[in-house]
Amino acid sequence: MVDRPRFTVLLPTHNRPEVLTFAIQSVLAQDFENFELAVVGDGCTPETAALMAGFDDPRVLWFDLPKAPGFGYANRNIALSRTIGELIAFLGHDNLYLPDHLSRMNNHFQRDACQFAYSRPLWIDDEGVVMPCYVNLHEPVARRSFMTQANILPASTIVHRRSVLDTVGMWPEDIEHTGDWDLWKRMFNAFSGGDFLLCDPMPSTLHFRADWRDPSRWMPGSMAYTAALHRAGGFWPQGLDLKLDPKGDLPQGQVWAKMQVNARDVTNRLRHGTRFLQDALAHNATLDVNFTR
Repeated sequence: MVDRPRFTVLLPTHNRPEVLTFAIQSVLAQDFENFELAVVGDGCTPETAALMAGFDDPRVLWFDLPKAPGFGYANRNIALSRTIGELIAFLGHDNLYLPDHLSRMNNHFQRDACQFAYSRPLWIDDEGVVMPCYVNLHEPVARRSFMTQANILPASTIVHRRSVLDTVGMWPEDIEHTGDWDLWKRMFNAFSGGDFLLCDPMPSTLHFRADWRDPSRWMPGSMAYTAALHRAGGFWPQGLDLKLDPKGDLPQGQVWAKMQVNARDVTNRLRHGTRFLQDALAHNATLDVNFTR
């Protein structure tokens, strides 16, 4: 199919037009342009439809669907059945892509064996403190924890081949939540070889706190150590503090404003800070007598 888009970006939403606009703009600003963006309205009010009417881009597809049970997984399946991209990417309505997310993911899928890829997760709080999640699912302990205990991958970081759905099935419609984790685990069980998975150590998305989550306990429990390091001060990288005003505009809007000024600088700061923190953690481990004994 000559005109087939390389990516279908699946963007589910439920009544958050004030943040949805920034998510959509971060997709339209990608340096890789061969995509279709499926915005999946899950029982949205007219305000969301009015917002969508303002996006005059043929790549933007608006699915204004009645509310489905739970997190609306059934509506995601409807959108997937009506789209045609070779690769399926995701974006939460309250998250942002960095400008080269799709191009980085596209490069990884040049390898035929790759079926599932994710970039380094970055969690950002309401004050702009960015927490990298250092998880490589090729590592057996991390893989076992992911499969049996908890999902630590925001969907926005993940891309998979559409053809994988032919093997494992679609999004589950009989559970109310954790449908993403259910789908990822089915993929991991179906493709057990290491070549199917690629872990990109560089971050390419930003995962914000959902408005319904408790600000004091919204990140995965596995990141408690990283959060404690930030509270302790010391060597926290400047690049991992975007210094947002918690009393100002929405965090997504504040970050998007910074990216419009200089998206490359924001991206480079985040990636440099992510590498610096990882190196500092590794070095400190070598100095811990309890660890090295």
